[in-house]
Amino acid sequence: MEKLTKQFVGPYRVKEIVSSNIIELELPRSIKIHPIVNISRVRLYKLQVEGQKKVPPKLVIIKREKKFIL
Repeated sequence: MEKLTKQFVGPYRVKEIVSSNIIELELPRSIKIHPIVNISRVRLYKLQVEGQKKVPPKLVIIKREKKFIL
């Protein structure tokens, strides 16, 4: 078990603005969280800087399907 879990996954699109502080995200079915979240839990996605080292995600096999941890 990892001591520190990842705080953020994504990026995902905003499907709908529910209220001034609540949004609904377009999440894949594999993500087991509720798609309606408070905006304090969301961060603006920043593109990778040119020349920045990109580390590919670890491969995980779930029910004989290949999946990546984000």
